[in-house]
Amino acid sequence: MSATLRVIFGVDDASKLILPNGIPNSIEDLKGEIVRHFGLSGNFRLQYRDIDFDNEFVNLTDTSEIKDKSTVKVINLPDETITLTLTNVTQEEDDFLLSSASDTDILSSAESTSSGTSLRSQPWPTNFEIPPFSYEVQIQLEKAKQAFCSSGTLLTTSNKLRSGILDGLASEIIKYKVYPSSTELDNVAQALITKYPFLKEKGSVTGFYGWKISLKYKMANYRTRLRSIGCPELSINAVKEKQGATSHGPNQVKKPRKAEVNYCPDYPAGETKESLEEERKALILEVKKKNNQQLIKSKMERTFAYRRQEVVKDMPFIAEFKNRWPALFSESQVNAEFTLITTVPLFSTFMSRLDHYSSQLLRVFKKKGGTARRDIDIIIAEMDKC
Repeated sequence: MSATLRVIFGVDDASKLILPNGIPNSIEDLKGEIVRHFGLSGNFRLQYRDIDFDNEFVNLTDTSEIKDKSTVKVINLPDETITLTLTNVTQEEDDFLLSSASDTDILSSAESTSSGTSLRSQPWPTNFEIPPFSYEVQIQLEKAKQAFCSSGTLLTTSNKLRSGILDGLASEIIKYKVYPSSTELDNVAQALITKYPFLKEKGSVTGFYGWKISLKYKMANYRTRLRSIGCPELSINAVKEKQGATSHGPNQVKKPRKAEVNYCPDYPAGETKESLEEERKALILEVKKKNNQQLIKSKMERTFAYRRQEVVKDMPFIAEFKNRWPALFSESQVNAEFTLITTVPLFSTFMSRLDHYSSQLLRVFKKKGGTARRDIDIIIAEMDKC
């Protein structure tokens, strides 16, 4: 006997699931049907409305607790394999560092969006992987490897070989950011001599200092080339220079300074400023309608690059920006925008790390005195009842 379930994915986002063979006997089988039908990926759990708790959602532990026409809710679970470091912090501050967790719906959406645009899909890697170099460079490296293994001989690189290696590294770095920090250049140079130990430099304490400096200048030259062909992340600074800016302090250069992976991306293929402006106007009309969150989500993703360039180049006031982009000022879209910028979901990241540090936070709260302590005791007492 067939069964029908209402599946909730988020605010104003629900779909009907038809099960021709009825409700599965296990939770895993039911999750499998949801994955197959809606194309979900990643880890999640299910909740259902429990009549014993005034139809509030509770975790579903057995499929016998639901029946035909029941409502289930998909709760995306964090994945601790991705780590986001927002700033360089001390060991003491590290206790309160927020790390990332996955949010399958938003991340998969961001990845699908980036496939047709210049959006990056990953932050700077924890371990930088050295890419394959050109065929000519690889042949020379293989021969040098054989000599190193047999006699321990370090390779003295020619200008052409060194340039080929640096070009390959720069092309890989640009996949993550155009302004790598000094620490990140250290990571790349160290990864290079780790993979190819015969490239270590004689007389260098680290063995890679010269590579780091060469890479720094190579990235500067690479940025100049990209700026000349209109890369928006770089041309925003070229425009300022052409206008005769006299101050060139660090705050005068517009570039990612924290965790922005997609700081100022280019427009999607086939789109122009005019076409995206029309999309923006259409969005204002869609916001006034009901039950069209998927359409709004799609249009917001399509106009992301246009919106980011407006923020970075024009630096509008919040009130002005809200009038132009009212759809952005909702919980779901703030979360989605954060994910597109950083590749890390905001809400699930925050909640997972809040859970992780909750015991430490409670100890801090309990040390408070006066009125604050009384208010905290009341809140904690209510929490203990749950």
